[in-house]
Amino acid sequence: MSLKRREFIKASAAAAAAASIGVTLMPGMEKNLFADSMTWHKSVCRYCGVGCGMMIGKKGNKVVAVKGDNENTINNGHLCVKAFYLHKVVYAKTRLLHPMIKKNGKFVKASWDEALGLVATKFNELRKQYGPDALAFYGSGQAETEETYMANKLWKGCIGTNNVEGNPRLCMASAVGGYLTSFGKDEPAGTYEDIEKSNLFLLVGSNTAEAHPIVFERLVRHKSKNPDVKILIIDPRKTPTDQIADLHLFVKPGWDLAVIHAMARILIKEGYADEDFIKKHVNFRDNKKALTYEEYKQFLETFTPEYAAKISGVSPDEIVKAARMFGQAKTAMSMWTMGLNQRTRGVWANNLVTNLHLITGKIGVPGSDSFSLTGQPNACGGVREGGGLCHLLPGHRVVKKPAHREAVAKVWGVPASNIQPKPGKHTVAMFDALNKGEIKGIYIMCTNPAQSLPNASKYWKGLKEQFVVVAESFFPTATTEYADVVLPAAFWSEKVGVYGCTERRSQYMEKVVDPQGEARWDAFILRDLGIKMGFKKEFKKYKTGEDIWTEYIGLTKGTDMDLSGAPYSRLKKVRPLFDALPAEKKQGRRMYFYGKPDGKAVVWARPDKGPEEPTDAEYPLALSTGRVLEHWHTLTMTGTVPELNRAVPKAYVEINPDDAQKMGIDNKDQVVVETRRGKLKIEARVIDRPEPGTIFIPWHWKEWMANILTIDAVDPGSKEPEYKVCAARIRKA
Repeated sequence: MSLKRREFIKASAAAAAAASIGVTLMPGMEKNLFADSMTWHKSVCRYCGVGCGMMIGKKGNKVVAVKGDNENTINNGHLCVKAFYLHKVVYAKTRLLHPMIKKNGKFVKASWDEALGLVATKFNELRKQYGPDALAFYGSGQAETEETYMANKLWKGCIGTNNVEGNPRLCMASAVGGYLTSFGKDEPAGTYEDIEKSNLFLLVGSNTAEAHPIVFERLVRHKSKNPDVKILIIDPRKTPTDQIADLHLFVKPGWDLAVIHAMARILIKEGYADEDFIKKHVNFRDNKKALTYEEYKQFLETFTPEYAAKISGVSPDEIVKAARMFGQAKTAMSMWTMGLNQRTRGVWANNLVTNLHLITGKIGVPGSDSFSLTGQPNACGGVREGGGLCHLLPGHRVVKKPAHREAVAKVWGVPASNIQPKPGKHTVAMFDALNKGEIKGIYIMCTNPAQSLPNASKYWKGLKEQFVVVAESFFPTATTEYADVVLPAAFWSEKVGVYGCTERRSQYMEKVVDPQGEARWDAFILRDLGIKMGFKKEFKKYKTGEDIWTEYIGLTKGTDMDLSGAPYSRLKKVRPLFDALPAEKKQGRRMYFYGKPDGKAVVWARPDKGPEEPTDAEYPLALSTGRVLEHWHTLTMTGTVPELNRAVPKAYVEINPDDAQKMGIDNKDQVVVETRRGKLKIEARVIDRPEPGTIFIPWHWKEWMANILTIDAVDPGSKEPEYKVCAARIRKA
């Protein structure tokens, strides 16, 4: 019998509590799973970037259960509902078990030797005929650090192209840009431990309850024990996170910059600024030049509460109230995710949130932090730290700097001239180049861009016309439809590797069971491909995962993210390892300002630009997309779990009751949502969640592919697309 969603969520909450004492009680689990014959193995959750510790239950050579790891200080034994069913995903009917080659338009089973031989031959032919930039690699924040490291070496160090990207470009690039421009270095300085020390939480563009449920749980517990703790939300939509909100500013999608500037103005005018902190630790800039503090204050004069209200739709009184809440709090922690990042001015939005902390001095001390929530389990570790984007190299290095190229090339055993000084193509540019035939061969690993790219249908042309290799654990997906070769990848629990979560904690995952069918570890697939392409000397030395990790952490030695004190032997013991510096380099809590030459952070005076495609008479509604609690990305994993599918079986479009009444739309009507890029037939959910004038679609389903509607305009600084807002219209089907 299927559970209604409300009952399902209640059961999930009960199971989370049970997990804290080592018992998993989800519906349908057999009691005998917890017999003495089962062994438990330390691991990490496969979903979001929180980094929850898990214990994997094994019987024989099969994963049969999971429970929260009580010794992991991130989640203290608690897990969200997706994680409770992760063991079922391992044995999904859609697991890809053998290499596949497309012949005469149909996939046929192939041997590993045949499949890798074909890929190596084709890639070498394209490289020889068109040059190294005719090839590209597209990876994921879900890949382990070792896997991304091997791809980086093969493409940047051996093939000789910086066309190396990953889906973190689509979710975290603006946060990176914000940290770099405000502080000079990437990644947050604070930790989850700040939660229990904070008096106020500013949640901006983050449905924390559904997207980061274990973080939300910590917020709930902290607030319940400390009723004076305040929760301030800035978001266009009412979500389950509102259960704990003290004030919610419902901004028009994409128009929140003016609100944050107005809050900064009030903080200064009403005496909440920490003038001594500003003098010692802060510089001011606009987009062109350095400013004085007085010039910054003059810039803010435009942003009265009345002006910001007119721009954003939020009342002036609420803007004033929000600023005073922030100013009066002894400590304050800001958290945000895609609602702030996935914008054409996502970097600016990140800067402005950080401004509030710098102006008030609520930063770099326990309980005060500007803390970006990461969307994927290894976006920080494998991609941001590991260098898995087109302008980066391992260890927070960049391709533009000769010394950085030389240091990496020496470890890789390749000439420094192999690593090009010019960044490759960022994600949207990469798939545009695939459309144009400038890129003629692409290797896609652990991600599903045919569904997840913005304005997705625009990029199917290139996927169809060029040589496409997909390494994937599941089949079919929207992307494998366009593949010429599909390689079966080992899944979570079937391989070793390291994840680096939101707060920079490195966590080791052991191999618990053998891979399904003929699946192989992605790192070794790339190793073997490199050897077949002729780079035997560079790749034959990697016999184990530890070989790869040891080489990688050696490259980080002496950098701001030194992991040289984190060998596998140490990672296997700790839960989890935080700031894995050698003992002699430990200096306590990181400060934010360590990246700038003068040791000061920057408060930015940014213009209040709105969305790339504002609403108008033709398309009067603002469309936003996002997640639901039970599902993940493009459903390749959660879509294989019956319990999760029963809880939320299909997509829908949320529409405010006032808008629905005006349009004659009733709940559960079939409607057509249309933008300038496409249209989608979908069920209406008339509900008081989106504000009037806005609609919302969860983006997980291939059958109701929301990304054929979204815009692919990008932030000029971060190159991250504006998924979160575009102009739309809706009508009854």
